[in-house]
Amino acid sequence: MSTETTEEPDVVRTHLSRLSIALRGTLRRRDGRIAFVVGLIGYFLVYEAAVQNLARAIDPGTVGINVVDDPLALAFRSTGPFQYEPIAFFQLYAVDYLFAPVTAAIGLGLAALVAANLAIAYVSWRAPKACGIDRGRSSSAGLLASLPALLSGTVCCGPVLLLIVGIQATAGLMALFQWLLPIAVLLLVGSLFWVSKGVSPDAAV
Repeated sequence: MSTETTEEPDVVRTHLSRLSIALRGTLRRRDGRIAFVVGLIGYFLVYEAAVQNLARAIDPGTVGINVVDDPLALAFRSTGPFQYEPIAFFQLYAVDYLFAPVTAAIGLGLAALVAANLAIAYVSWRAPKACGIDRGRSSSAGLLASLPALLSGTVCCGPVLLLIVGIQATAGLMALFQWLLPIAVLLLVGSLFWVSKGVSPDAAV
């Protein structure tokens, strides 16, 4: 028993160390930072549009902001699976944005995971030695990063998808949609740790 308890933390520590090496090596490169920022902003905007918080402006050219009377009371009120009440409405020329802080935080967290996957995949393809990653893992990283992105988008689009295909939204199907975002997070995190397996613990970046 004592052997198992000492080995398990070592395994976790080794994986975290390898992942840290890969991330540091990726973000030290200019192209790695660009890939991360593009992935972060791009996915966040797509996510906010998917949950219908970001849309084309109803009145183009208008600039303004409206805030609810009691934002703290509404900020944590759920409106659906992993979606929460907006507390402010921004009119920004060509787009309208409903700011829901909890929903935005969830989207930003997902965007960070997607961006890390894409940045590591890109750098490990361009210069695998820069982050200590075996080149053979680089293409798979991109595929693993894209699947959770599609799954997490289905969380908010699920009911609409059911209407389009003409399937009745039973309680079982709606329960399934509620699990898609946690599954997406697990796949994204798992993808990062899978790629880090190819990192040498002695790699210096």
